[in-house]
Amino acid sequence: MENIRRQKIRDYLTATLKNQGDKQPLTDNDSLFVSGRLDSVSMMMLVVYLEDEFAVNFKAADFEVSLIDSVDAIASLIASQVLA
Repeated sequence: MENIRRQKIRDYLTATLKNQGDKQPLTDNDSLFVSGRLDSVSMMMLVVYLEDEFAVNFKAADFEVSLIDSVDAIASLIASQVLA
């Protein structure tokens, strides 16, 4: 299940990066927002995607960009809410 989630996250982020003209490879620990690869509009779209696709409840967490700044961070966030 973890691998399926990670792949969905990678696919979404790769498509988003490509739509913004970023053709650099994406690794699971690459910074997305702090590095400037994605902007604030992309951040909001990602939040909506994570809420819809994985039932992430951002109201239950104190939001910080570090929670969604990489595939690893997003996977950890989802896992923490699944286990809660």
